[in-house]
Amino acid sequence: MAMARTANPAPMIGLNKPANVQLRGQTKPAGLHGTAQQPSALQKRSNTGFTYSITSLLFGDDWKKCLELPPKDNRVKTSDVTSTKGNEFEDYCLKRELLMGIFEMGWEKPSPIQEESIPIALSGRDILARAKNGTGKSGAYLIPMLERIDLKKDHIQALVIVPTRELALQVSQISIQLSKHLGGVKVMASTGGTNLRDDIMRLDETVHVVIATPGRILDLIKKGVAKVDKTQMMVMDEADKLLSQDFVVLIEDMISFLPKDRQILLYSATFPISVQTFMSNHLKKPYEINLMEELTLKGITQYYAYVTERQKVHCLNTLFSRLQINQSIIFCNSTQRVELLAKKITQLGYSCFYIHAKMMQEYRNRVFHDFRNGLCRNLVCTDLFTRGIDIQAVNVVINFDFPKSAETYLHRIGRSGRFGHLGLAINLITSEDRYNLKTIEDQLGTDIKPIPSSIDKSLYVAEFHSVDPDDAKNKELEAA
Repeated sequence: MAMARTANPAPMIGLNKPANVQLRGQTKPAGLHGTAQQPSALQKRSNTGFTYSITSLLFGDDWKKCLELPPKDNRVKTSDVTSTKGNEFEDYCLKRELLMGIFEMGWEKPSPIQEESIPIALSGRDILARAKNGTGKSGAYLIPMLERIDLKKDHIQALVIVPTRELALQVSQISIQLSKHLGGVKVMASTGGTNLRDDIMRLDETVHVVIATPGRILDLIKKGVAKVDKTQMMVMDEADKLLSQDFVVLIEDMISFLPKDRQILLYSATFPISVQTFMSNHLKKPYEINLMEELTLKGITQYYAYVTERQKVHCLNTLFSRLQINQSIIFCNSTQRVELLAKKITQLGYSCFYIHAKMMQEYRNRVFHDFRNGLCRNLVCTDLFTRGIDIQAVNVVINFDFPKSAETYLHRIGRSGRFGHLGLAINLITSEDRYNLKTIEDQLGTDIKPIPSSIDKSLYVAEFHSVDPDDAKNKELEAA
């Protein structure tokens, strides 16, 4: 397995480093639950002719016994996901088959954004929701969306629009897993960079849910291939990006093809001022959810290291040798610097992939899949990877190049500390970045501290963590 992936199948960086060996200064990455998930008992029975009704007869009300649930996640979580009203997924009167998919995903109880969103979305009302990265926004809209799919209808019933191809693939995979017991929900991912003819052929058959990037789905709609005149629900994930100048014209055009009585759900961590205009034009008395009393996740500890440009690689090497990294994502501000840094990291003896927008989609998909499955510890990338990508094994994010905006910074560091867990964000700051650092601290109302000589493992390594993450951070602030 090649380590630093290139945009073509030419010789790759790091061929001499196997991905599954322990490297100096780093521990072997674990998956979300530390074990590979096997097909459920119900899935195995289904393949041999058993149906859900037989399962009900066999197990009665205690139907969870028929599921092979993933190992319970015993990691302590922050109040970002634990400050709930105490609801259970069963409280929402969901189909039992959908509940099976939810529990087999390892989702035990709804997070705050899911508690607020699911019942409102089920009622058919428009939603404008703000919640932190990594707090369960995908489940907040996918669960009610799948609950409302009518298998008797053979047209597109729901659209999920996302800004990047990687996020489209991730959301479609979650949808497929959640709906696997629902008896025939057809989910399709459609993104640019893939064969248009393949999408046309798939849409010739029944598709209930389309998860797509804006340009590709609009092209299919205008060609008359993707018929959305009966589509009742449209979700915009990472809506702030979709309402930026890059996409808003495409979104407006797309909505014109939808029926007038459609439901529109907007989810994001941040919203630009332009959302007000969009709301007044397209949303009908939207239910507003705002769970953003503070912008950064409670489980992420943020540091900066003041360095010169020439010292950055040396500083990165020091971090690798001293930190207990499960998996890390390292951000650069340009595609050229991504490739150069990936090469340097590999030369230092660490396993490394890289990904950026100029790579062929086939290789982007392969890198994303392999990194997600824990085949490599470090990923160097551009801001392509800041939107909604959920890899819970990532416990360290490093800004090799400091971002220009608070919004970009927020989304970058949100790749660690997912779903209430622990994470570390380290920023390499040059003299040119020092004013920008202060500006971003002020805009986000957060504290980015100078990096200490030794970082307490309990702040970012799950097995060293025995107290509430919020208490650990408070104690650290008191000590400082």
